[in-house]
Amino acid sequence: MKILVATEKPFAAAAVNGIREICRAGGHEVVLLEKYTEKGQLLKSVADADALIVRSDKVTREVVDAAGRLKIVVRAGAGYDNICLDACTERGIVVMNTPGQNSNAVAELALAMMIYMSRNCFTPGTGSELRGKKVGIQAYGNVGRLVAAKAKALGMEVMAFDPFVPAEKMSEEGVTPAETLEKMYSECNFISLHIPATAETRGSIGYDLLTRMPAGGCLVNTARKEVINEAELEKALADRTDLKYVTDIAADCQAELNEKFGKRVFATPKKMGAETAEANMNAGLAAARQIVEYFATGCTRFQVNAK
Repeated sequence: MKILVATEKPFAAAAVNGIREICRAGGHEVVLLEKYTEKGQLLKSVADADALIVRSDKVTREVVDAAGRLKIVVRAGAGYDNICLDACTERGIVVMNTPGQNSNAVAELALAMMIYMSRNCFTPGTGSELRGKKVGIQAYGNVGRLVAAKAKALGMEVMAFDPFVPAEKMSEEGVTPAETLEKMYSECNFISLHIPATAETRGSIGYDLLTRMPAGGCLVNTARKEVINEAELEKALADRTDLKYVTDIAADCQAELNEKFGKRVFATPKKMGAETAEANMNAGLAAARQIVEYFATGCTRFQVNAK
């Protein structure tokens, strides 16, 4: 089978070598499309591919239509909103992600962002410590659990809200389950977002939740920019001059936010949550293994679209 690795932002060389080795051992050919600049390059390359590995690359309906032999797409990472699931499902194409492979990198970044904002963005002036502060984790999945563990190690109190995780499980792990999202926002100095961008979550973080936060509250977003209602975020920051926002995904209005609110807001130059050598390697190799196993046994353990 022909496995296309299409990455505008390439994997590290060591990860690419590992992907090649895994796929070749399974009897498959690997073709690279790296740092491409036009959609037409992807459309041409995917035409005769049996499998596709991507990172944040857009697998649109047009891409799916151009891929006449495609049987499986694996997103090397947790989120998969860059892939048109409906188009893939209609064609019988399996879509998978690689949950957990980038989790530690994202969790470390979330804590680093809290420290950065607490220390005045590393500029002169008296900051504050994380110890004794309370962090609320919105979505207690792979990343959320790691944020909780690292926050507790720093002496923080941890609360979490996730309707899909039993309260007993959170309690067993030393995390206070929040009865409601509103309660968590009203009690926590930091809120760390780990929700996917879905029909239910897009634009769901807005004025009402943000203005419930205690004085000096800080929202930390290493999830997706789409979950933020940007107009309401801007209004909340304007009305509550103590609030802060730090994000790994720049808002559409980021330049305006920077100009209006200075050090109270910060966005990384580009998404950096999974930008570690370890995460790069883990996700790439996991994607390759899942494809090889799928072709060998039909395993669809990490399938995210309708079967």
